[in-house]
Amino acid sequence: MRPQRQIAFFSLLAGFVAAFSVLALAATGIAQGLEAPQRVAFQISTGSTTGSYYPVGQMLADLLSHPPGVGRCQAVDVCGPVGLIVSTRASEGSISNVNAITSGNVSSGIAQADVVALAVAGKGAFAKTGPAKQLRVIANLYGEDVHLLAAKNANIKSVADLRGKRVSISTEGSGTINTARAVLAAYRLSERSIVANYDSGEKATDLLQSGALDAVFYVGGTPVNLIQQLLDEGVAVLVPINGEGRNRLLASQRYLYAHTIPEGAYSGAGEVETVAVDALWITDANQPEALIYALVKSVFNPANRPAIDAERVGAHFLELGSAAKGFTAPLHPGAARYFMEMGVLEPPAQTANAAPPAPAPGPAPPPGAAK
Repeated sequence: MRPQRQIAFFSLLAGFVAAFSVLALAATGIAQGLEAPQRVAFQISTGSTTGSYYPVGQMLADLLSHPPGVGRCQAVDVCGPVGLIVSTRASEGSISNVNAITSGNVSSGIAQADVVALAVAGKGAFAKTGPAKQLRVIANLYGEDVHLLAAKNANIKSVADLRGKRVSISTEGSGTINTARAVLAAYRLSERSIVANYDSGEKATDLLQSGALDAVFYVGGTPVNLIQQLLDEGVAVLVPINGEGRNRLLASQRYLYAHTIPEGAYSGAGEVETVAVDALWITDANQPEALIYALVKSVFNPANRPAIDAERVGAHFLELGSAAKGFTAPLHPGAARYFMEMGVLEPPAQTANAAPPAPAPGPAPPPGAAK
């Protein structure tokens, strides 16, 4: 082969190799793009790791996360969108979770309905920060009971007997402290009427067990493991919240409702009259509608029901018929769309000022008719 032809041949060969390399790199990039969807992070702020909120949040995270290669997520709408990674965060509780959402520190959280109502109104613990206008509800998760646990030897038979006693009303960031204060007020008591303790539920139950506390308020989905443990050990009893005090409480706290912890809910304990409040899954209005819609649709996919029932606590636990009721902030549009599709939420009625629909066009006038 002559030198000029050799040069031309190798130049042509080099061109083919370069072109093939570019195509191969492009194909690899496309494949990688298909195999590695964009990661979407979503957090659920809960409560103490020993309380009710944390395991419920962890269950939701396990159900909804959709990293590559998860076999159960191959079924349609069983998991969240591809690439979604849901994580659970421990916190002080409801008040802390609302503040974390409104400050943009977390995507979502769980909070008591009465606490959410205060946040929306800018009252109570939220008086300084003002109304949380961006707060939205994803779903009503379940009903929580207000537990009043007393040391067995403290001679506490009713809420009125707390006067002068050492009583834990929980931490300032919890929902329990808000409800405990309301209960005390309804029974003509205040924090000055008791020796108030502000430790977490876990620390407070330890103090009750050791004899350093006489009573503990605890809001949680029945059964609460910490409470069952103290009952099993015979060091504590459940005190009813009933009578005229409860009537005054329900009249002043519209988001609480009368409830009875049934016999057998706690091993060895009979039924106990009390009040309950719903736990709401909340988020910010800026969360994408498509994402929230997908989350709710996945949670209530029938394929996820066995996993949900295995973690059941409280009343109406993640039941579709209750999920769109009892919310104390506006529903997120994504959640509202799903609940309307499922027929558990009525579409919004047309406002009186809305323009009436245009009339359907009638038949064309005959030729020559007046116009």
